[in-house]
Amino acid sequence: MPPTAGRHALTTEPTTLRTYKTPRPALRSVAGMATEPVRFDTKIAVLLREDLATWQRLNVTAFLVSGIGTAAPEVVGEPYEDADEAAYLAMFRQPVVVLEGAKDLLAAAHAKALARGLHLSVFTAELFATGNDEENRAAVRAVPTAGLDLVGIGLHGPRNAVDRVVKGARMHP
Repeated sequence: MPPTAGRHALTTEPTTLRTYKTPRPALRSVAGMATEPVRFDTKIAVLLREDLATWQRLNVTAFLVSGIGTAAPEVVGEPYEDADEAAYLAMFRQPVVVLEGAKDLLAAAHAKALARGLHLSVFTAELFATGNDEENRAAVRAVPTAGLDLVGIGLHGPRNAVDRVVKGARMHP
């Protein structure tokens, strides 16, 4: 049997050939050409409080990630264009991980993110009752850091730092 370079172990059975180890990650395709998978040095994550209604989760996520591109413009890619040359807005060039956790986990993650100096956006429960950016900022400003009733935070920073901040959270279903 030929060597497999550590990728997988093969066994030959009379009528089958099986792979027993995890295959290599899927290759990304650009203009029909296979390229190596992309691994980013930074991470974008959203951590939501687990007791939010579906519409609240979606709304909070949208608000939280909107600030990350302004604080870290390098995470935004180039504008899109289809084959008919219709133009579309640029989006993040890397995935956004959406997680959830209990209220105390969210408070702990918020404190860790502040201590690490990560790019951070916040959404508090009071913002569900406001109607514009000015009211949103006033509602957050009225409460001391430790007293914020957080329902979500958005983070961007080095991959390992973000992972440590959101440790204990689970992937959003």
